[in-house]
Amino acid sequence: MDIIKVTSYEEMSAEAAKIIIDRVKETPSITLGLATGGTPIGTYKKLVEDYGKSAATYQHVSTVNLDEYIGLSGDHPQSYRMYMENHLFKHIDIPAHQTYLPDGTAENLMKECQRYDQLIENMGGVDLQLLGIGQNGHIGFNEPGTPFNSRTHIIDLMESTRKANSRYFPTLESVPEQAITMGIQSIFESKEILLLASGQKKAEAIYKLLEGKISEDFPASILRNHLNVTLIADAAALSHTDL
Repeated sequence: MDIIKVTSYEEMSAEAAKIIIDRVKETPSITLGLATGGTPIGTYKKLVEDYGKSAATYQHVSTVNLDEYIGLSGDHPQSYRMYMENHLFKHIDIPAHQTYLPDGTAENLMKECQRYDQLIENMGGVDLQLLGIGQNGHIGFNEPGTPFNSRTHIIDLMESTRKANSRYFPTLESVPEQAITMGIQSIFESKEILLLASGQKKAEAIYKLLEGKISEDFPASILRNHLNVTLIADAAALSHTDL
């Protein structure tokens, strides 16, 4: 695992955006795996700021997102589709039909999981996957205990995860209790992974990631077995390590 230590969230976001922009320029038809939540917002902001100033175009890029809440339609203000539209998609030249998220309102959710896996396979897999890390080690919505060989599946969200995400909802009770998420194996098969971490709240998770044992009790630990992972973390997130 390559580790890039930065001084701040702003610098982390800039470094991540630079890597993504470089990959898009190198491979205009790249498939990007995208994440939501608080961590990547700065990265998306940097991508939007760069758009139009550089040679980066997203006309041939395809994207697949990690997850979506069950029960929220794509036009729901708290859906991850709307998150992506607001933070990235509507600000760049990526065609809407090349952006994919699971359908949290599908009539048959098991079939939707299978459809999403097949979609990713048909696209040739994810070239570059952007990830954050939860305080309990979750990646995507893969909570502790999720099998390492899991594919896209339905997950019951832990109370800690729902509380962490409740800042985006009117109340904790309005946070969905389930989501569709790409599985750990699906994520692991990405050709390149870019993992972001910022702030003291992530320090224990980063310590466990780098120093703990590889275990399904801490899903992100599997990334230590991946051959092409870059961790970009600020000093606060690395404060429990010797880095």
